[in-house]
Amino acid sequence: MSSTLLEVTRAAHEDVERLERLIVKDLQNDPPTTKDGLYQSHRVRNNIDTIISTTEKLVEIYEDKDNARKDEIAALGGQTATGVNVFSAFYDRLKEIREYHRKHPAARVVDANEEYEDLLKEEPVIEFSGEEAFGRYLDLHELFNQYINSKFGAKIEYSAYLDVFSQPHNIPWKLKSTRQYREYMENLLEYLIYFFQRTEPLQDLDRIFSKLEAEFEEQWANGQVQGWEKQGQENEDDPAQLTMIDLDYYSTVEELMEVGPEKLKEALAALGLKTGGTVQQRAERLLLTKHTPLEKLDKKHFAKGSHGPRQNGSTAVSQDINSLKQIALVEAKMKKLCDLLSKTIEQTKENVVKKQALTYEEMEQEREEEETQVDTESDDEDQQIYNPLKLPMGWDGKPIPYWLYKLHGLGQEFKCEICGNYSYWGRRAFERHFKEWRHQHGMRCLGIPNTKNFNEITNIQEAQELWEKIRERQGVNKWRPDLEEEYEDKEGNIYNKKTYTDLQRQGLI
Repeated sequence: MSSTLLEVTRAAHEDVERLERLIVKDLQNDPPTTKDGLYQSHRVRNNIDTIISTTEKLVEIYEDKDNARKDEIAALGGQTATGVNVFSAFYDRLKEIREYHRKHPAARVVDANEEYEDLLKEEPVIEFSGEEAFGRYLDLHELFNQYINSKFGAKIEYSAYLDVFSQPHNIPWKLKSTRQYREYMENLLEYLIYFFQRTEPLQDLDRIFSKLEAEFEEQWANGQVQGWEKQGQENEDDPAQLTMIDLDYYSTVEELMEVGPEKLKEALAALGLKTGGTVQQRAERLLLTKHTPLEKLDKKHFAKGSHGPRQNGSTAVSQDINSLKQIALVEAKMKKLCDLLSKTIEQTKENVVKKQALTYEEMEQEREEEETQVDTESDDEDQQIYNPLKLPMGWDGKPIPYWLYKLHGLGQEFKCEICGNYSYWGRRAFERHFKEWRHQHGMRCLGIPNTKNFNEITNIQEAQELWEKIRERQGVNKWRPDLEEEYEDKEGNIYNKKTYTDLQRQGLI
């Protein structure tokens, strides 16, 4: 019976009201465990998202841009092209209703109480790694390795990294101008957002960030952003100090050409070198400064009237003040999330320190205590997990059974070059990672859309070759008017545009 627009509107309003009642009923239940509370939050979040999408459809119906709703209301009143006939409209609608029930004699009314019970028992799928222990701890090991192997980082222990990762203002701002730091901060922010959305689904992160961005704009204008005090004004006075292209990340001319002709031109101009030529010639000229000091370069590479470079040859300037501002904004968002997750960060620190302090004998003792002690779930969560085989953690924060470990092939390693040679254990985790943030970020860096065409592809070169083939195929399939646009002569003969034009030019038609 949802064939009419008004019936669709009524059904949408009913769905919204039903979901609102379901949310109220769900929130009236006090979850006994942390896991149940997280399930409840995700159920409510899913229902809220459904209400939002349904309401947006209702708004489109009420806007009635195509006048379909207005015409349907007029038809209900019996208005036709010939006049008003109320009885005709009534019997037409009655006939439609009878026809519907004739076709669906076994249709039954859905009991809302049954749907309530099913939806309230639903357990949403929430993915946590074993290290995260169902949202109790952060898993920053990958970002930790990225930090200690960088120029802006330091060789510290993981426990010490948990104290400093939320304090980017302690890093000198000149080290923040590199691509390596920008990628690190973007990865850190993406992980924290992903973790926050899994553990706090009812928080409105968009509203939090909107408020933060408004405050950030004011602080940046006044030079009060922590770690970036007055850097904006200083950089405006000295364009050569904006941001640098770190040539350590480029080993060939082809790689440097991907930066683009304009960026290469700006970098060469900042060094006092010639900016003309093709993209390849500019890249070759700039790459010379990687291993050769500027004062030892041949004078033919320098522009006429140049007074020499404004900085050393290991790096070149290529970014404007807006890029620095974006890095500072990413830092601000990251620090805001750290404030919201402060309790989780503290629990992660305590867990890491506890693991480091345990000896083998203490781990054995804890294992024996776990075998003899029967306690509640909350008490079990506070105990140290004995895991000598280093099996992955399950949803309850405990190691999965060994037979399940073998069944899913979790001992099999899959590496993805697009994800930075990150390892995935087990076929299921490998297949799932193509939709996760790390792989999506890698594809964005390559400038390739993360579609189903690229599933199972982990090699950067293979992905780029496939993308080129797809682009070529799309180019072939484009409409070509000279061959596909049709023309008809006086006798009814059909020609394409090119043939018709030639015949007409020759006076044959």
